[in-house]
Amino acid sequence: MADSKTGGAADAIDVAYVARLARLQLSTEEIETFQRQLNSIVDYFKAIREVDVDTVQPMAHAVRVQNIFRADEVRPGLDRELALANAPVHLDDQFSVPKIVE
Repeated sequence: MADSKTGGAADAIDVAYVARLARLQLSTEEIETFQRQLNSIVDYFKAIREVDVDTVQPMAHAVRVQNIFRADEVRPGLDRELALANAPVHLDDQFSVPKIVE
């Protein structure tokens, strides 16, 4: 059954049916608990659906996002010998790590 306002599925969620599809074995108490929780979530979305947002501009974030850039400055890097001194194994000025993909 489709919901005429959203064109999506009906508001009711059958927890027992979904559990069977997911091959989950839920007790009667778990089904009742999850059913109450899901009904409460669906009720919350119904309340949100009633809010008039016609005058609200679409946005990607709830608050204004602004990048803060710093100047690109050349700085000295880590000394190669010092970095390689901490490596358990190194070959020709490079770190040597075990092969993990064959």
